[in-house]
Amino acid sequence: MLSKALAVLQAFTVEDTTLGFAELQRRTGLAKGTLHRTLGDLVAGRLLDRVEGRYRLSSLVFELGMRASVERGLLEVATPFLEDLYERTHELVHLGIREGVEVVYVAKMGGHQQADSPSRLGGRMPLHSTALGKVLLAHAPADVRESVLRGPLERRTPRTLTNVDVLTRQLSDVVAKGVAFEYEESAVGLVCVASGIFGAADEILGAVSVTGPVHRFQPARHANSVRAAAAGITATLGRREEMLRR
Repeated sequence: MLSKALAVLQAFTVEDTTLGFAELQRRTGLAKGTLHRTLGDLVAGRLLDRVEGRYRLSSLVFELGMRASVERGLLEVATPFLEDLYERTHELVHLGIREGVEVVYVAKMGGHQQADSPSRLGGRMPLHSTALGKVLLAHAPADVRESVLRGPLERRTPRTLTNVDVLTRQLSDVVAKGVAFEYEESAVGLVCVASGIFGAADEILGAVSVTGPVHRFQPARHANSVRAAAAGITATLGRREEMLRR
């Protein structure tokens, strides 16, 4: 089924943005019944729009494409800064982005001597339970913040924040100070500090963090290094975007 859906999506070109059923059948080679079902699924999934009996790629397709492009660019720019942060701290370094009310880990750097974290590439955590997530939540659109703060807040450990008023105060501190902290809130034995990465319009693009074991890692001591790494990524992304506009 996936191959058939891809065949339909790839039938559209820059020149041919709207196609009829007959032309789609010619370009994909799919049987009428198969094409009809595939088109129905793509319309239902909001990947295609149906306009006056013809079909075109939906705005969601372009949104997904832009998101993938931004994430690739973010990871490419961030990697040298993550490596430098790891060399400075010799602790576990993460890069995360927000999807809905979760943080998604898009980079993880550290060897076998670093903290045994439950995070994994592509893995997700609730925003309120991690330092990365708190940064992303503090700068998220109002509707996202309101959705999380309406609760209930999932408890992952005995120290996970489940009090909305306390979380609200912490989010205000994140905006004011530029860093967020986590103390065994996503996993017992781990503490963390994170800072945000911003776009040209001051929108939050992602966040970078350093995580270590509670018995040896002091997040506050590394706040300036994490903040500097995030600021460096932000500045480099800004210069890159400016060069692309020329």
